[in-house]
Amino acid sequence: MKGRRVLATAGRLLVEIRHDPRTLVMVMVVPSVLMTLLRYAFSGQRAVFQHSGPAVLALFPFTAMFVVASISMLRERTGGTLERLFTSPLRNSELLGGYSLAFGSLAVVQAGLTASIALGPLGLDVAGPLWAILGMALLSSLLGSSLGLFLSAFARTEFQAVQFLPAFVLPQLLLCGLFVPRDSMAAVLHWISWALPLTYALDGVSRVSQGANLSGYFVRDLVVLASSVPAAVVAGALTLRRRTP
Repeated sequence: MKGRRVLATAGRLLVEIRHDPRTLVMVMVVPSVLMTLLRYAFSGQRAVFQHSGPAVLALFPFTAMFVVASISMLRERTGGTLERLFTSPLRNSELLGGYSLAFGSLAVVQAGLTASIALGPLGLDVAGPLWAILGMALLSSLLGSSLGLFLSAFARTEFQAVQFLPAFVLPQLLLCGLFVPRDSMAAVLHWISWALPLTYALDGVSRVSQGANLSGYFVRDLVVLASSVPAAVVAGALTLRRRTP
């Protein structure tokens, strides 16, 4: 893999996104707006926001980045851009590396902006260190973009890419413990939840928000999320088709 090609791919994508206001709004504005709606939807029940806010801080950016990354990659493929790029020496790994770098840069800004608004004007209290909650939010955003890039290889239209949201993301939301404690689930669902990356994102932010010990289980959550991101990118590089079907 040559770094120059990776940087060139990332730069080209960031320039395209800069000229796409809808994508910028989806990535930068929507998670903060949803967090604000959550805060004032429970304006008379502040304890509810304090309980669910940290989890939503990780889950909303994950969902936004998943949708944007999957659709962006699909547009490149259906528009013929990928076929033109692959007439050059560009490799699958370099293409996905460039995309990961570009969306990773967006994820850093997105996570910082959303966390700043939640912990600042919205008054979300977190007992643990700030760096830990920012790190989990950032890893969640990176995970969403990497999984979106991976799953885009299995879609032929933008509509099919959007269908992955209810088919792939919503089951994770239901089983990660956000709505129902995982210990209360049926045994088979409890075991399935251990294989879902969002489970570890939710566990991580919950431990930080409660001020729990950041060793042991938190390190496990951090390692699982951090390893899931490159694993999804590698899987995307292996499944990316060099020709539009």
